[in-house]
Amino acid sequence: MQAQTMPELPDIAAYITALEARVLGQKLERVRLGNPFLLRSVTPPLSMVEGRTVEQLRRIGKRIAFGVEGDLWLVLHLMIAGRLHWKKRDVKLGGRQNLAAFDFPNGSLLLTEAGSKHRASLHLLNGEQELSAFDAGGIDVLAADLDQFQTALTRENHTLKRALTDPRLLSGIGNAYSDEILHAAQLSPVALTQKIKEEEWHRLFGATRQTLQLWVGRLREEAKAAFPEKVTAFRRDMAVHGRYGMPCPRCGDKVLRIRYADKETNYCARCQTGGKVLADRSLSRLLGSDWPRTLEELEALKKR
Repeated sequence: MQAQTMPELPDIAAYITALEARVLGQKLERVRLGNPFLLRSVTPPLSMVEGRTVEQLRRIGKRIAFGVEGDLWLVLHLMIAGRLHWKKRDVKLGGRQNLAAFDFPNGSLLLTEAGSKHRASLHLLNGEQELSAFDAGGIDVLAADLDQFQTALTRENHTLKRALTDPRLLSGIGNAYSDEILHAAQLSPVALTQKIKEEEWHRLFGATRQTLQLWVGRLREEAKAAFPEKVTAFRRDMAVHGRYGMPCPRCGDKVLRIRYADKETNYCARCQTGGKVLADRSLSRLLGSDWPRTLEELEALKKR
């Protein structure tokens, strides 16, 4: 059974597409907490948003921000196991997995989180200045050019895997889509950013944009038809992520993996590393040492 992974840029874009059709211009009548530890802010009080209209939705990295009239912002981070569901109005909040419900005239947005470790968080912020504090500083690749992309990734010397998923450098990319990007670019996950050749930068930039555009477009279209109830980083049409031991769609060789701590990187040796198998202890240590030890550390990275 594949473990859950944190929703990334395409998944958040799909949620926002689905929410735009359901909550934009709607009055947020009530916010009900099934678990008080979900709310991580104290002021303003959560009751301040009740009875106010949702005026905009925004992605902040891997967070969803609801802009409510009066320049208030509800900022939701799903972390690994948090998921959103659109239910009938006033859905019941029974059970440990149901953390919160946001009630609108046309239905209720239910937040659930599987497992015993509740990492999902909700903040209520007052104004754009407080909202900006949640932006780790990473650029939006879909709005950037090659020079901006290269400058961001070479500011420090890290493995490509780490650089692509560092929220201080790029916004919204995580473990799943970094695997897909590196496979599309035919580059090794342990190649160091300051040693990448010019032609490889063009490949990497193009692969990053094309991979994200492909999945954002696909998932948004699905979200227009139905609310995305089963958000997962393991998708049937992916090339390598979650496909260990299965054939690479480009060359037919088996997809390999590097395992380090509770993380896993999938790649094709023939397509990405010149046939060299990376899954030995030294390379696992290299990738592990170039990666924050916990999800909280990764998400807490801020622009220096």
